[in-house]
Amino acid sequence: MSENVSSAPAGGVREVKSAARTVEILEFLAARQNRPVRLRELSEALGVPRSSLHALLRTLAKHGWVRADTTGTLYGIGIRALLAGTSYLDTDPYLPMVAPFLDELREALDETFHFGRIDGADVVYLATRESSQYLRPYSRVGRRLPAYSTSLGKAVLAQLPPEQLEEHLPAELSPVTPKTHTDRDSLAEDLRLTRERGFSIDNEENTLGLRCFAVALRYADPPTDAISASIPMVRLDEAREREITETLRHVGDRIARVVGPMSQSIAWS
Repeated sequence: MSENVSSAPAGGVREVKSAARTVEILEFLAARQNRPVRLRELSEALGVPRSSLHALLRTLAKHGWVRADTTGTLYGIGIRALLAGTSYLDTDPYLPMVAPFLDELREALDETFHFGRIDGADVVYLATRESSQYLRPYSRVGRRLPAYSTSLGKAVLAQLPPEQLEEHLPAELSPVTPKTHTDRDSLAEDLRLTRERGFSIDNEENTLGLRCFAVALRYADPPTDAISASIPMVRLDEAREREITETLRHVGDRIARVVGPMSQSIAWS
């Protein structure tokens, strides 16, 4: 057997090591955003010999998936990754149907609203509508955050059967802020409350000073997508919180009624 192919687990698929390593490189570079990395640092982080890594990086740079500085010592994510991500958004069957509802929410409430999808232990932001009252310092589209620390992620996690929940949680719940759940029992209680009230709450668990609310979109069973609202704590009181959550639940139900019947005919569902 070729050294580049690992033996398959029972009932699984053989993993091509060079392909898996390529994915690890791209995901590592993407997570760093605008912070380039040196070859030695990348080698240590991935546990890959520098000689093997250098050859892969040169190949990826040649095809535009990785960019290097003029000295060839610093590396970052390349433009091809952007084009691939844009293609995903352009071809996603649900985004065009959900986007008008985000526009409606933004116009009615003038808060920041997001549409996201769970992916492994993370939630990925697919669309954002910014409030005119405050602007985030970065675009969230394409951003990945731990599902257990975000309202979007917790809205979906709360709907998963127990046997699927662990697949979407890391081995360790690391704190993003001092208010992040780092104990599984605490998170389980939060998810129980989410199911009970019909929406999730991120109480400064991902960003201090920001409270977020989210509802799962029930056009799939179990749901994989959710919409959320993010509001600075200084502008939030009980009446506003009630208005936001009631509107989110109402719009989430409408999205499910509109998209649900169509989801049966979508090839990706």
